[in-house]
This record gives sequence, structure tokens and C-alpha cells, in this order.
Amino acid sequence: MNSNFLLQAIFESFIDGVLIVSDRGEVIYANRSAHEICRMLSSDGLKTMRLPNQIWRICQMLVNNRALHQDTTVILEDEILTSNNNPLRVRVEWISLESVERPCLRVTIEDRMQSARKRAIAERERYGLTEREAEVWLLRHLNWTYKAIAANLHITVDTVKKHVRNIYAKREAFEWAQE
Repeated sequence: MNSNFLLQAIFESFIDGVLIVSDRGEVIYANRSAHEICRMLSSDGLKTMRLPNQIWRICQMLVNNRALHQDTTVILEDEILTSNNNPLRVRVEWISLESVERPCLRVTIEDRMQSARKRAIAERERYGLTEREAEVWLLRHLNWTYKAIAANLHITVDTVKKHVRNIYAKREAFEWAQE
């Protein structure tokens, strides 16, 4: 089996967006998730694959300081927001590829909202949370305040606190049952 095909299949299976970018900002490879994220971040809405400015700025920090960190592995991490305030965690690191002459960067983009949803679904099942508790828990994973959660779900802050207490109690009961 061709190793390039295998590598591409692995990257395509990732939930996170994965980009391989030259040190000049040229996109060499992007998995399906990265295409979707870049299209979402693109101001012109074009279907062509172009590296969004927000991501290129993070890459440039690593490119501009390459000489300072030649002997160590450096991973830059930053968070950016989409136009609808969806948080994305962006990680950038150097990667060497035999098939490309120029130095390259691997850019990993995690959709934090999607990750939090998946985690909340898993924890809902694991701890036996109600649907409302799962909604509250999802927003807590995104670091929302009790007040913001209450406003978003149209409930009182005291109700949010009650749900969070119930979630912690269910988690603790689950942990006790596992011992």
C-alpha cells in the first residue's frame, strides 16, 4: 500500500482540521475538516483553498522565530473565534517532509464547540445526566459563566447551580461505583 495514501487516509479520519503549510503560507494539504473550517473563516466565501489570515498570523510567529528555536520542538497554540463566536484551538509546529523542498508547518485546528459537544454526550451517557444537565454541562465545558448559561437556556442562575451540583453528585457516585 502506498504510504502517501495511508497517511492521507489517517489525516482524513481526524475530527480536527489538519493543514500542511509551507513557510510561505501555501497550503500543501488540507483534510476535509480543515477545508470546512477554512471556508468558514474565509471572508470572501470562495471555494478555493486559501489559508485564513487568523491562522497565517499564528504560523508567521513560528516562521519569524525559527532561528531562536532550532534545537527544540516548539508548538505554538492559540485560540481564535469564528464569526459566530465558535472557539477554535490552533496548534502549529514544524514538520519535515521528504517530498517537499521547503520547510513546512503542521497546523491542527480543533473546533472546541464540537469537542465540548462530544464530551458532553459521552459524559451524559456515563453519568446518567438529564438532557438539561447535559446542556448546562456543555456550556460549562466552554467556560461559560452561570449567568451566561442561565440567560442562554432561559433559566435562573439558581437552577444552573442546582444542575451543576447534581452533575457533580452523579460524577462522584459514578467514581465511587468504579472503585
